[in-house]
Amino acid sequence: MTHIFAIANQKGGVGKTTTAVNLAASLAATKRRVLLIDLDPQGNATMGSGVDKYDLEQSMYEVLTGECAAIDAVQRSEAAGFDVLPANGDLTAAEVELMEVERRERRLAAALEPVKSSYDYILIDCPPSLNMLTLNALVAAQGVLIPMQCEYYALEGLSALIQTITSIQTGPNPALEISGLIRTMYDPRNSLTNDVSEQLAAHFGDRLFTSVIPRNVRLAEAPSHGVPVLIYDKSSRGAMAYLALAGELNRRMKAAAKKEAASA
Repeated sequence: MTHIFAIANQKGGVGKTTTAVNLAASLAATKRRVLLIDLDPQGNATMGSGVDKYDLEQSMYEVLTGECAAIDAVQRSEAAGFDVLPANGDLTAAEVELMEVERRERRLAAALEPVKSSYDYILIDCPPSLNMLTLNALVAAQGVLIPMQCEYYALEGLSALIQTITSIQTGPNPALEISGLIRTMYDPRNSLTNDVSEQLAAHFGDRLFTSVIPRNVRLAEAPSHGVPVLIYDKSSRGAMAYLALAGELNRRMKAAAKKEAASA
């Protein structure tokens, strides 16, 4: 079964792209077949995976506008062992063009239909806003992974995202669910971090991943080398944290599959 996750949070700087790239690499390291979709016109996930966003013949722009099939735009992150549907600044135009298209919120879901069976996980790196691109991701996904810092403003942004997810659930994607919250740039020495973390645990229970992503210099350095931190420095705290997160996600998916099989 293919698991499709939108990695979303409209607040910028919370580690969405860092999580998308490094979780993809860590899942690939556990022998899962992974496709990372860059749905942000900044193209940071593309570059962080070792794909040059300035040298793309086909990208997510062409996929969403119907000019090419998803399979034709896929690139390989050779070092990290996963596939990438890349993006660059052209994607900004796609958002405008989609406003005039029928079933515009389902363009990504339709494009993924022919290829999704080739993967165990499809991760969608969303832009830091609740726009048409993010809407496409939420309609295509089964679950949402929410990276967030443990700070006050992050809680405010989280409530807005949950409202959006609720509206998607009552509309184009009733099966969508919040699959998990990921605490990023985590510093347990900070009292506010601990307070917010406790609030998240109380409100979201087991939907809050126990794995936390620490502040780590190697995580910050890896993108400038065009590789995930697992390739840049596999012994770093950041690499170990994302491997732990991948293991936790794998266990959750396995448990969910068993539960579903038992109830069938």
